[in-house]
Amino acid sequence: MAQVSLWSYVSRIGPEKFENVYQDFPVEVRSLLGDYLENQPWDYVTGSDLFSLELANTLKQSLLEEITKISRNTAVHLIHQKILNQDPVQTVLQIKHLLENEKAVVLKQIPRLSVSLVQRKEEMLFNVQIMKLKHKLQQITVFQQQLRRAKENMGFHNQMHDVQWEVLVKEYFQILESAQTQALKRISIWKRQQQLAGNGAPFDENLIPLQERMEKIFAMYQDIDRALKDFSLLGEEVPPGLHENMNSSLRTLITSSLLVDKQPPQVLKTQSKFQASVNFLLGSRLLSGTPKMPVVRATIITEKKAQELYLTAASETWNDGAGEIENGKSILEIAPNSKTCGAVFKNMLLKKIKRCERKGSESVTEEKCAVLFIAEFNPSSINTTFHIQALSLPVVVIVHGNQDNNAKATVMWDNAFSEVDRRPFFVEEKVPWSKMCQTLNMKFMSEVGTRQELQADHFVFLAQKIFNDNSLNDDQDRIVSWSQFNKEPIRERNFTFWQWFDGVVDLTKKCLKDYWSDRLIMGFISKQYVHNILSTQPDGTFLLRFSDSEIGGITIAHILRREDGSAQIQNIQPFTAKDLNILSLGDRVRDLKQLKYLYSNKCKDDVFGRHYSKNTSKTPDGYTPTLITLKVASGETTNPTNPTISNELIWAGNGVGAPSLPPPPRCVQSPFFHQPVEGHVIPQDFSLTSTAPMNINQLPYPEGCDPGLSWTGQTFISPGQIMPQQTFSQREHFHNIPVNTNDINMMDELQTIEDALREDFSSSHVLDPLSMIHNTDTSWME
Repeated sequence: MAQVSLWSYVSRIGPEKFENVYQDFPVEVRSLLGDYLENQPWDYVTGSDLFSLELANTLKQSLLEEITKISRNTAVHLIHQKILNQDPVQTVLQIKHLLENEKAVVLKQIPRLSVSLVQRKEEMLFNVQIMKLKHKLQQITVFQQQLRRAKENMGFHNQMHDVQWEVLVKEYFQILESAQTQALKRISIWKRQQQLAGNGAPFDENLIPLQERMEKIFAMYQDIDRALKDFSLLGEEVPPGLHENMNSSLRTLITSSLLVDKQPPQVLKTQSKFQASVNFLLGSRLLSGTPKMPVVRATIITEKKAQELYLTAASETWNDGAGEIENGKSILEIAPNSKTCGAVFKNMLLKKIKRCERKGSESVTEEKCAVLFIAEFNPSSINTTFHIQALSLPVVVIVHGNQDNNAKATVMWDNAFSEVDRRPFFVEEKVPWSKMCQTLNMKFMSEVGTRQELQADHFVFLAQKIFNDNSLNDDQDRIVSWSQFNKEPIRERNFTFWQWFDGVVDLTKKCLKDYWSDRLIMGFISKQYVHNILSTQPDGTFLLRFSDSEIGGITIAHILRREDGSAQIQNIQPFTAKDLNILSLGDRVRDLKQLKYLYSNKCKDDVFGRHYSKNTSKTPDGYTPTLITLKVASGETTNPTNPTISNELIWAGNGVGAPSLPPPPRCVQSPFFHQPVEGHVIPQDFSLTSTAPMNINQLPYPEGCDPGLSWTGQTFISPGQIMPQQTFSQREHFHNIPVNTNDINMMDELQTIEDALREDFSSSHVLDPLSMIHNTDTSWME
């Protein structure tokens, strides 16, 4: 992970904030030293012990060398002379005080940097511990050399020598244990960050820094082991239990070094191939030169088995899996360039799963499993057999795609609210709403691929939804349960909060990313909130919000003002991803003339213009393109500024009932037919490309319909044949024209248009489904 530069932030903050910081150390010298100062371990000169004094002297000499490299102006010369004549410890305390004051000012201005600065300090602490270990090992080596010379010269054994040696070794192991604990804790944090990345959190998957830490600690074990052997060669007795304790700690280090660096999918479908990989951090140290590299096996286990493994050491064999995985073996390999060691599983397949007994009302999509990776080896440098294992993140196994949504809910809750080093796979059933908001925001941004975050008003609406309380109007922290998240349906709905939210995320990811990123969608707001903000706006003001009643739908709400001054808020039925794939949201907004201003007071063409489809005169294959135009099938018709339903179908071409000269086409769209269903637009396509008059019996079969079904008992009418006073039952029928009745009921659509022309819909509150008319008329551009 890239280092955070404290100085880079200091240099961007106004100098007045640092008024009392640079009294003893000139700011111009500080600026020339840049990142150098903060990269030194000033904080770890903590006393008057030999290590601290030596470290202080080393830091002083390094600082003087660095100062001589920079400009030789007066300020630099003065500070050089001052440090040269100063006690090393005093110099260290002065620089330490300077950096602490800088950090305090920066964190006051940018609090979010706190985590990065803490991580930087933790890395420096580990490096200082390695320095202490090397210093202590040098003391042990010098003492053993003195002991050898003393025995050679005096020829007798001094008990005080044993006591002094034992004290030094004990101090060494204390520091080593601290460094190892710190490294293993950093691995646990890396695993937790990897899990949070499953919900969209940023994650640095680079394992090289962790590998270097583990290799440094392993090298320290090798060094002290050689020192103990040298001590034994002197005829001295190593204190009892020392070797056993060292070997136990070393085994912990080695068995903790196998990590799952590429996780299997957390929603795992049987009979579907998947991939994963593991990384053995100490592999290049332990397995270099091994004639036969170890084989890693993968098996799937239940939560209960994972808990048993958590409480016991790795066993020699493991055959009690909860399912059968094909291609679940891979050989550890050492990469020659990076010296990393790992195994890749490319084509694993879970053939079947044995379900365990579930708790209470728990469903199969709440049951957690994990993939266990195990291997054993006997390194030449250590005469013992090691059994290593790594457990994947929790996975939910499904057998059908309709289980995917609820399985994702289980995974997201577990990823968000589990703790570091927990017992598998325990997670709280109730969590603070503030944490849930962070999780929903992270999930939304990562899935959609946007930097536009959810706002405070959005969270109020989401709280109203999940707590089934429309009176909530603040961000007061509450407790939300798993049942409220994805077991109990939302009030007056047959779906849960998560199912609704995931539908919104999916819709936005597929069709609305650019609109959301451009802040054109208000999104998570209630109908009452819409009414409150639109009621005072001018005629034609509109906004976009996600549908309450339909999973994965977006609706347009707008204000309609009549000539008498009265106003009405109208909500157009929601568009789904299927609808928006036919005609984009931008083109829909463009086509509806009653929409004029995006809330608040933004001309729709100014903000939506870049999302309009561009018109073209010819398709790549030379055909004249057609248009799909959106018109309201029924609605307010008394306001002349709003569009009304056309009295005839518009044809693309100069055939019967078409304009004498078609204007240039706008875009190419595939024809589409479907039956009018609540919440969906109703497209129509009666496109004729021939310029010659066409006989009714030669009317071409509508493209896009299913020829496998027949249109029984209904008719298909050419627009040129529609007479104003005729009912549909009186008109000539066209038999044997097959139409997919699952896609469109053509007669009902024509009847709807005829009824719309004769009736007054001025009292309508919610607009009926919309009509999509295949059209080459470009009057919309005027």
